[in-house]
Amino acid sequence: MTKRPIESADLFRIRLVSDPQVSPDGSQVAYTVTELDEKENRYRAAIWLVPLAGGDPRRLTSGKHRDGQPRWSPDGATLAFTSDRKLDDDLKGQIWTIAVAGGEPTRLTSLAEGIEEFSWSPDGRSIAAVSKVRVGAHNPESDVRVIRTPRFRFDGEGFLADMYRQIFVVDANSGNARQLTDGAFEHQHPAWSPTGHEIAFDSNRETGWELSPYRDIYAVRVAGKGIRRVTDGSGEWSSPTWSPDGTTLACYGTRRVMSDSARHELFTVPAGGGVPLSLTDHIDRNLRDGATADLVTFPGRPPLWDAAGQAISLVFSEQGQVHLARISIPDGEMHELTGGRRRIGGIALVPGGGYVYMANTATTPPEIFACDKDGRNERQLTQHNTEWLAGVEIAEPEPFWVASADGRQIHGWIMKPIGFESGKTYPMVLEIHGGPFGMYGETMMHEFQLLAARGYVVLATNPRGSTGYGDDFAGQLFRAWGKHDFPDLMAAVDWAVGQGYVDEARMGVTGGSYGGFMTNWVIGHTDRFAAAVTGRCVSNMYSTFGTDDIFFASAEQTIGALPWEEPDIYWELSPISYVDRIETPLLIEHQEQDYRCPVEQAEQMFTALKRRGKMVEFVRFPDESHGMSRTGQPRHRIERLKYITDWFDRYL
Repeated sequence: MTKRPIESADLFRIRLVSDPQVSPDGSQVAYTVTELDEKENRYRAAIWLVPLAGGDPRRLTSGKHRDGQPRWSPDGATLAFTSDRKLDDDLKGQIWTIAVAGGEPTRLTSLAEGIEEFSWSPDGRSIAAVSKVRVGAHNPESDVRVIRTPRFRFDGEGFLADMYRQIFVVDANSGNARQLTDGAFEHQHPAWSPTGHEIAFDSNRETGWELSPYRDIYAVRVAGKGIRRVTDGSGEWSSPTWSPDGTTLACYGTRRVMSDSARHELFTVPAGGGVPLSLTDHIDRNLRDGATADLVTFPGRPPLWDAAGQAISLVFSEQGQVHLARISIPDGEMHELTGGRRRIGGIALVPGGGYVYMANTATTPPEIFACDKDGRNERQLTQHNTEWLAGVEIAEPEPFWVASADGRQIHGWIMKPIGFESGKTYPMVLEIHGGPFGMYGETMMHEFQLLAARGYVVLATNPRGSTGYGDDFAGQLFRAWGKHDFPDLMAAVDWAVGQGYVDEARMGVTGGSYGGFMTNWVIGHTDRFAAAVTGRCVSNMYSTFGTDDIFFASAEQTIGALPWEEPDIYWELSPISYVDRIETPLLIEHQEQDYRCPVEQAEQMFTALKRRGKMVEFVRFPDESHGMSRTGQPRHRIERLKYITDWFDRYL
């Protein structure tokens, strides 16, 4: 069979497998398969089931809607899920239920706003759910917005309109919902106690929380009122889970709240309240999935207790890889259960021992896998992308290490173009990841494969500021965006050129978010690149403050001061201040509803370069937020890729 190069339109052919959930008896796995609908410019997702022992999967819901978050009832007879399907009242994002044996789904909830997350009670009679509720006065006859809090809009959500996430308890038979929390606070990640009498969650319920990096674990009584704080207010804690005996809560967290790159550790705290104890302060790795990808998001999981309460399972980021580990209690010893050049996520425990999880590599989309409790006997349960993989030619990233200007070792990957011939030279594109506290690595990037298919060498690195290489490495960008990372990037470029197959006169650079910031920075500090594409970028650190959705609360963690306290460093760290040096043809792509990196950041760069008479074009995507390249309208995702490849084709 002759294989073809990857195309932009392969986004419509790849099946996005996600969110595995094991049945209570350990016999089946429920999961979702998402597809991009080209004709209707939307996403469709269905719930599927596959036997844990192996066998053919079967689709449980129709695939005509966007169904997600499958969750088993404790008796294993029913699956609850969220869906965008609607009834006559036009409510979307509600909880629906379906018999595992088959049949038509039934809508359970009718809350005014969509359900964002939920979980069954231990007895199966109730469901804890998170949904937004308006707090304060509202005038439905006026479209005027009255802003009273610094947190008034959020990327991907838009203007918040005094809406706050609250926890409800829903009767699993009638769908009647009762609100357990209230107030102008955000309440998330509800977790039932083993007795079902309390629900733990994370929040900050203190005055001025919008400007605070602190977050606590709380517990609310299910019968009646009564919220108590479990943790001691000394850090940022989230995603609580109860030990099997109900005496202890585990959570992720950090006491390094003023760090812009705080490593998340595993903590335990007495369920009755107390001082959280870190089990992993000796492990210099982030206990989260820090990988960057553009195909599918791996769902986060709270710490997973084993049945005996003697260990907790989670994932950790390690030099571009993400793997499964078990942490022993109480000594905190970490046992790595998976290995290899890949990314593990969406982990679920199998009753009696073992795991189910998502896994993929840089050359394969995610599928569902299972293994025994010691990580052995791994087997692949799903094959949704086997046929697609058989028909396309995939570029294999080759890892490398190179010394930066000061001798620090920098990790990266290089991909030769499809059809590579020894002795020839090729144009190259340097890709810069967002964050900066993230990492490129062993997970498939459709954009990288597309560039390789079109004849480009693709270079991806993890410069200082990236996760997966320890606290010191991640923390190198405090008051230093562009300073310590730029030499790392250029060391990788020099290494690539030294391989002998890169045409140094035809090099491009691109990145999004922080990667867009760095693209702007790079072309303001070197003229080695013949073309650049900056996406959802930051260009002016000073004006970002107060116009985006998070920097107003985290500026001290990134810069060490507020803008009016040290204006000079804000200007020094702003790519726009070096615009007089830019000669590289620049394409700017930005989303108009991006509140993480506001579109005015792109407007400043475009206008300045136009004023200087330089080659610059500006592509704006309406009705899209910061994450468009991963979750935006399918049509816009395809158009974005076309603009990027056309720009590099023109100049390289």
